[in-house]
Amino acid sequence: MESARIVGALARYTGDFPLAEDLAQEALAEALVSWSVNGVPEQPAAWLLTTGRRRAIDTFRRRSALDERYAVLARELSEEPGADELFNYEAIDDDVLALMFTACHPVLSKEARIALTLRVVGGLGSEEIAKAFLVPVATIQARITRAKKTLAAAGVRFAVPEAHELDERLGSVLQVIYLTFTEGSYASGGEDWIRSGLTDESRRLARMMVKLKPEPEVFGLLALLELTAARFPARTDDAGRPVLLEDQDRRRWDSSAIRRGRAALERAAAAGRGFGAYGLQAAIAECHAVADSVAATDWPRIVVLYEALGRLAPSPIIELNHAVAVAMASGPAAGLELVDSIAAGGKLAASHLLPAVRGELLARLGRREEARAALQDAIRMCGNGAERAALEAKIRRLQ
Repeated sequence: MESARIVGALARYTGDFPLAEDLAQEALAEALVSWSVNGVPEQPAAWLLTTGRRRAIDTFRRRSALDERYAVLARELSEEPGADELFNYEAIDDDVLALMFTACHPVLSKEARIALTLRVVGGLGSEEIAKAFLVPVATIQARITRAKKTLAAAGVRFAVPEAHELDERLGSVLQVIYLTFTEGSYASGGEDWIRSGLTDESRRLARMMVKLKPEPEVFGLLALLELTAARFPARTDDAGRPVLLEDQDRRRWDSSAIRRGRAALERAAAAGRGFGAYGLQAAIAECHAVADSVAATDWPRIVVLYEALGRLAPSPIIELNHAVAVAMASGPAAGLELVDSIAAGGKLAASHLLPAVRGELLARLGRREEARAALQDAIRMCGNGAERAALEAKIRRLQ
């Protein structure tokens, strides 16, 4: 959880973004050895920053004993200001934001910007990013490596861009925040159903973006994140097992997050230009947030919103969610027809979501054997332990 702050602070300190990530990794490697012998220090992040700073000085010393930058760093080190000056929380918020915009520099391709920012700022592993993009892990690793080399070769300065530079990077930054939140909401791997650290950090970054760039789609993203996170308290039981939407105790939903989300959505709508992709998803989340039950949810409106979203930002996942909404509004047979159409087109062939949805709809139609087979396919493809357990429970209910 401290990785982005540590890399950001070291990047500010050295002025070299690729070097900062290397220094952070070296500090962590040293910690694995030192802490196992001497114990974990009272302030682990400060320890890592101090170690990273010392390694930075060693690096500059190796580059040139007469380097002016080394002389400045050495003088600062001799004064022993400690880690507090470097690990200043007021500065670190700007550091993380600068880290995001550096990773989203236009010198990089869109895919590389998102992959690099998810890795460095979001702290996601290559496998998690690959699942978010539905591409091989090797592809993501290559993108990240090329991105860092490109930034170094271009001499990209570590800083929040000027106002006129924001627009060309804003879309990538918002998408990174969205994908990081999505990974936290529906963890692709591991045993936890929700990775609250990622979702909390995503919301914090979205709030920072609203202050920096108060535009409708930025408010739309914040609204989406708040309204989605409002349901988190009821999405798992005491043992951390997933609780489906129809089984959730809506009294446990975070009413404060719902109010914040709806207020942000109002700000997104105030411009009068219509919702963008994030605003449309937030409007869908609002339909759930204001309903007393699944049955009372305005499913016809959700169908229309998904249709608009599919035209604005087409993707197989949106098609699948649209099919679910159609099933709720018009019956499982209508939804299953759409799901089978998605499958016939070869979309989402590597995702467990399609057979999971198909199995649920088949079960509702009473086609138990087919439902069981589809759910077993979903289990084989699912990388999250908690979600696999939920799918197994569905199969047991079909016995």
